[in-house]
Amino acid sequence: MKQTTINQQQEQVTYPHLPLAVYRELAAHLQQIPGVTTRLIPQRSQHFDYAQSQVDSIEVNYPVDLTGLEQQQLEAILDYYGQVYGTYERKSLS
Repeated sequence: MKQTTINQQQEQVTYPHLPLAVYRELAAHLQQIPGVTTRLIPQRSQHFDYAQSQVDSIEVNYPVDLTGLEQQQLEAILDYYGQVYGTYERKSLS
């Protein structure tokens, strides 16, 4: 049986002021897009600060061949959280 590999795009997205629960909500919304997977990256700080999120960022993985509609959905979801919770940073990991 021939094994097929799917080219994946991997990004790290950081919202500086996003609480843990909202990161989880964001992950759930993104995973509704076919082929998209996410992973929450824990905060690396050694000192607890209640005002700081327990999450450092979210890792988003998706096929490079997302349809135009799926790509628009991904962008719309990321932008929505940016509008509500402040600017965000995206960094390609692949």
